[in-house]
Amino acid sequence: MRADKQKITSLLKTAKGQIEGILKMVEDDRYCIDISNQLLATESILRKTNKEIIHAHMKNCVREAFQSGNEDEKIEELMAIMDKIAR
Repeated sequence: MRADKQKITSLLKTAKGQIEGILKMVEDDRYCIDISNQLLATESILRKTNKEIIHAHMKNCVREAFQSGNEDEKIEELMAIMDKIAR
């Protein structure tokens, strides 16, 4: 992985903390909308993390594949991940 590991780790630890907080909210029978808002915030962090990783992949791995003439596999990988994101 060529993304900024410190940034990715920080984002994932934040998401982990939010998930732990959401679990506590559920255990404490907190208000549904409050729980939903926290879930949306966590999803946002995970989307941001994934975007960082994909950007780094495109800047490094995909660029290298094009330079070496092996771009077809990387294009297929990107198309597959875009299909998953679009679901």
